[in-house]
Amino acid sequence: MALRGLAGSGPGSRGPLDQAVAADEKREAPAVVAAGATPEDDEEDDGRGRGLLRWDGFSAWLHCVCVVGFDLELGQAVEKDPAYFYGYVYFRQVRDKTLKRGYFQKSLVLISKLPYIHFFHTVLKQIAPEYFEKNEPYLEAACNDVDRWPAPVPGKTLHLPIMGVVMKVRIPTCHDKPGTTQIVQLTQQGDTLVSVILPTVHEVDLFRCFCPVFLHSQMLWELVLLGEPLVVMAPSPSESSETVLALVNCISPLKYFSDFRPYFTIHDSEFKEYTTRTQAPPSVILGVTNPFFAKTLQHWPHIVRIGDLKPAGEIPKQVKVKKLKNLKTLDSKPGVYTSYKPYLNRDEEIIKQLQKGVQQKRPSEAQSVILRRYFLELTQSFIIPLERYVASLMPLQKSISPWKSPPQLRQFLPEEFMKTLEKTGPQLTSRIKGDWIGLYRHFLKSPNFDGWFKTRRKEMTQKLEALHLEALCEEDLLLWTQKHTEVETVDLVLKLKNKLLQADRERLPVKPDTMEKLRTHIDAIILALPEDLQGILLKTGTT
Repeated sequence: MALRGLAGSGPGSRGPLDQAVAADEKREAPAVVAAGATPEDDEEDDGRGRGLLRWDGFSAWLHCVCVVGFDLELGQAVEKDPAYFYGYVYFRQVRDKTLKRGYFQKSLVLISKLPYIHFFHTVLKQIAPEYFEKNEPYLEAACNDVDRWPAPVPGKTLHLPIMGVVMKVRIPTCHDKPGTTQIVQLTQQGDTLVSVILPTVHEVDLFRCFCPVFLHSQMLWELVLLGEPLVVMAPSPSESSETVLALVNCISPLKYFSDFRPYFTIHDSEFKEYTTRTQAPPSVILGVTNPFFAKTLQHWPHIVRIGDLKPAGEIPKQVKVKKLKNLKTLDSKPGVYTSYKPYLNRDEEIIKQLQKGVQQKRPSEAQSVILRRYFLELTQSFIIPLERYVASLMPLQKSISPWKSPPQLRQFLPEEFMKTLEKTGPQLTSRIKGDWIGLYRHFLKSPNFDGWFKTRRKEMTQKLEALHLEALCEEDLLLWTQKHTEVETVDLVLKLKNKLLQADRERLPVKPDTMEKLRTHIDAIILALPEDLQGILLKTGTT
């Protein structure tokens, strides 16, 4: 299983520790995720009016829970497969003179397909300290609580009990207004037992992460947008993880389609691939802490080296952009090491705004809102011309005929798109000057464009399929069958049934009444056929 290691931290017996481990640790001793389940009690009434297999509710939120021990001889090992999961870690270190290294070290790791960074770190802070005191029975009880949670349906506000604490969260949707936080407020009814309210499930403290390099935030936005190979060298796994996640999120609402590793270690299976000098580095953002990487990753084109992230209200000295040749020693100073020349001129207004906030001791949360809005406006100014051009590739609705296959999208032609920028380019919405054309040309060759365009093409193709279904429903199909042979009628029924299955399988954006109309058409056509054919067609597929 491939993991995006998201480091967290936890206190030991002598106070808070700022240490953490990768989530891609050894998985030979998973926690008792399904303990006690037997064939007889596999199905239960979940109290929500429906029967669920035991642990189905758990699986909606978590893949598994791991307890990770540390072994000096065996080290770390991890399986790999095509799927990626997120690992959230709570690490405990306690002095123990009886052990070889002098410390007891163990981590509790939550593995999930959901990128709910803030939420799962909050869960860990609630359950991990107690687990280390009470061991497996406590962990099994926590897993049973998770199994009773309602599914994380986008747009829903949920109350999630976990070991005596009730968390109130709202699951974000793709339709949420980007750049805004959906704050969940206490209400008079039903919230008397709520202990924790999370304004967001996934966002990191953007300004805290960009704080050491906010003078260069626009350049870093370009590097992430273009999918350039980027290394973040940080003093701790938690700072490495947060900074990588902040970089990935800075091009929102555009999805980052390349790989990213919030905490990458020398034990990772791609270590040799990423450190070899015989080929160019891949499109990936790595977060590292081991000083060894300062030497083995010197050939990477862009390296961000940060010092300790300061608490809210404290601003570290701003790092400078330096040539890669200067990154030779393990004790190199913090800085952005790159020869990259930005396409766009630096926006001095956002710099002044953030600097003013620092001087006025503006809270980090407020600074993050300003920075997030800036990145959002920058990304939207960049992507709107692309969205407008891609929308023009859609065939006209009048070209959709119920008796022909849906028409194809027109081809994306880079030079044709470039010509549209003169009148409808980013200059309409952005005050930033520079070589926008050059930035677009570079972007069209990047993994982010490839992923974005494939997603948009799939959405538009599905829309065409949905419009084709609607056109079919408006036809008098029964009248059509009276003018055609039985063979042609049976063929039509089978094709319509396949259309229904496709609409369900691919979740086509079809109106509910359209699906019902089509089922009614199919039933009417079948009933008009001879009885022997009716029996066969009713058994074929579902209506």
